[in-house]
Amino acid sequence: MLVTLQHIRAARERIAGKVERTPCVPSQSLSERAGHPVHLKLEHHQTTGAFKLRGASNAIAALNPQEKSRGVVAASTGNHGRALAHAAKLEGIRAVICMSKLVPENKLDAIRRLGADVRIIGNSQDDAQQEVDRLVAEEGLVMLPPFDHPDIVAGQGTLGLEIMEQVPDATAVLVPLSGGGLAAGVAGAVKSVSPHTKIIGISMARGAAMKASLDAGRPVQVEELPTLADSLGGGIGLDNRLTFAMCRGLLDDVILLSEDEIAAGIRHAYEQEREIVEGAGAVCIGALLAGKVEVSGPNVLILSGRNIDMGLHRRIVCGEAIAERAA
Repeated sequence: MLVTLQHIRAARERIAGKVERTPCVPSQSLSERAGHPVHLKLEHHQTTGAFKLRGASNAIAALNPQEKSRGVVAASTGNHGRALAHAAKLEGIRAVICMSKLVPENKLDAIRRLGADVRIIGNSQDDAQQEVDRLVAEEGLVMLPPFDHPDIVAGQGTLGLEIMEQVPDATAVLVPLSGGGLAAGVAGAVKSVSPHTKIIGISMARGAAMKASLDAGRPVQVEELPTLADSLGGGIGLDNRLTFAMCRGLLDDVILLSEDEIAAGIRHAYEQEREIVEGAGAVCIGALLAGKVEVSGPNVLILSGRNIDMGLHRRIVCGEAIAERAA
């Protein structure tokens, strides 16, 4: 089962008016460094501060009235939970978000303010998923997972359609990579419109589950570790039905970054681009700065989220906080 261009276009119609069409702007500093045009897709300007609102809004809009009456539940590293809570609140339905102890407090607070029931379970997203499974079995809630769901992937794919309209000559799109919902959706859209455009997944070296699974040829478990790119943490699910296959078939490369390289991306975004992004939102900039991406033409870098603790952000831009999240 794959998400097609038809599914993504249907999602775009379904979520029209519920999400922002985010800007895609040229970066003078990165273009000079790369020797080719570099554009920044400012998805961190999305209503809830991250791309996740696209998938969550599409998935909730696709529910039937009986499903909406039961309420929704999901495991999250933060941004999906916030997006799902926001979309559920607009529909007036119950949302339960299960997260591990690794999720930063600022993300928990933002979800609580939207009226969702927040459950803190264990030390990994896999632990949180066990509580999700219990709530589905015992209370009948509808599970809307953060990535491995066709409506979630199709919603994220609408970002890819926008990129192709904004930079139609893009030779490569750099995408933050975790469970693969964003990467699969963007790749599905971009490759359908421009088959020769490369899609490069960017993740952190500490606990990159999709990279380990692609290397193994099957979904595998990876220890979830503290990282500046906390939104990219968590497994892809040993029973992954969709995103593993799409990432395996559509991604041209996967690049991993050190904590220093992620921090450099955050600092560059702030100092040169005047943008505040979280670690996961900075990995594409970090990869370009580290010289890990071969640039041969116009590139688009997705800045996927801004939901960083501002105290942590301040320490990063002052060069003080790397060890804090990587211990």
